[in-house]
Amino acid sequence: MSWPIEGAVWFAGCGNMGSAILSRWLECGLNPARVTVIDPAPASLPGVRWVAAPPQGEAAPALFVLGIKPQMLDDALPAYAGAVSEQTILLSMLAGVELGQLRKRFPQAGAIVRAMPNLAARLGKGVTGLMMDGGHDAAHAAVDAAMHQLGLAEWLTEEDQFHALTAVSGSGPAFLYRFVAALAKSGTALGLPEDQAMRLAKGMAEGAAALVAQSPDHPDDLAARVTSKGGTTAEGLAVLDHDSAMDALIAATLEATARRSRELADAAKG
Repeated sequence: MSWPIEGAVWFAGCGNMGSAILSRWLECGLNPARVTVIDPAPASLPGVRWVAAPPQGEAAPALFVLGIKPQMLDDALPAYAGAVSEQTILLSMLAGVELGQLRKRFPQAGAIVRAMPNLAARLGKGVTGLMMDGGHDAAHAAVDAAMHQLGLAEWLTEEDQFHALTAVSGSGPAFLYRFVAALAKSGTALGLPEDQAMRLAKGMAEGAAALVAQSPDHPDDLAARVTSKGGTTAEGLAVLDHDSAMDALIAATLEATARRSRELADAAKG
């Protein structure tokens, strides 16, 4: 596997998400000597240059990854605006900040890509939603190849779809982790040792996720295969399905997430 973008790569901010992406890209062939991370809190990534402020007097990078908090964008803009050129692909992971707002702040960027990844990118099992403004076919292909190194990459046709994607795959892992934690907690309440209940819950989640990801069948059909009439699974599903309780809970959760995404987008517009 080779790294598809020629030239320097800069990261503005490298927290949990940025570190996950950068670590994966380094494993996939990105030369660490070509990477500069602009972050006041250095981390241990061998061979990567770590600086507190954007380097001065250097050529603009081929790829500039914007990974700061959305609320920090305008405060950081004076330092970052000069770090991109018409040869730069600006890749933004700022939740809620739309392409038009990014173009307004970085008019000189050759291409601007809005991305919504998740932490499983570290394992090459992530899901990333993408949309691009400007650039050319070669830039699009290079970004597509780079993001596929992180896992599934989906290009959206309408920017408003980011709110739904954020809810499903951006924030979705946190909801799944809570479900796994709840399984383990309930297993402990039923008599299992706490550490064993957690191992069982994690192992179940890993296997079930792998199966649903690889199977052509609908998840409801897979659930049906596990369920015998009058059996234990049917009894549990009756609780989840009563008055569509689970569907209603998930719908309310995603609606709240998408609503917050829209609020962040409105805030970015000033």
